[in-house]
Amino acid sequence: MTDLTDIKPHDGRFVSGKHYFACRVYFEDTDFSGIVYHANYLRYMERARSDMLRQLNMDQHGAYESGEGVYAVVDLTMKYLLPARLDDDLLVISTVETLRAASVIIDQTIVRGGDVITSASVHAAFLTPGGRPRRQPKAWTKAFAGVMDQTDTK
Repeated sequence: MTDLTDIKPHDGRFVSGKHYFACRVYFEDTDFSGIVYHANYLRYMERARSDMLRQLNMDQHGAYESGEGVYAVVDLTMKYLLPARLDDDLLVISTVETLRAASVIIDQTIVRGGDVITSASVHAAFLTPGGRPRRQPKAWTKAFAGVMDQTDTK
């Protein structure tokens, strides 16, 4: 049998403090007209944010299981600019914009080639298992701050 252990799900990467995550539009992502259903842009962005945290060595599952806390989206502003269609190659670009003791604001843009498809600002709060705001783990705020320091503002 062929060794398939080197086949892994796609991982994004950081470049100049921004996280890049590639994805493709599949048939299941579209409505009857072949255009991406509006809620699926949120899924692409969520996958990119989850990958970004994984790349920063933030163990969300471990924090939840230990009772430390979990992120929850508390505010979201999104603008749809162009439709994405079946088989489009998309790139989700995530930038940490604001870091607070108990929350983070991440700006996300979905592009196809040079065209911006969708943009969003996502405010995620770190919450206790009971749903109360809690300071983010120090290592996590340090990781976010390090990414912010690398962001090329050109």
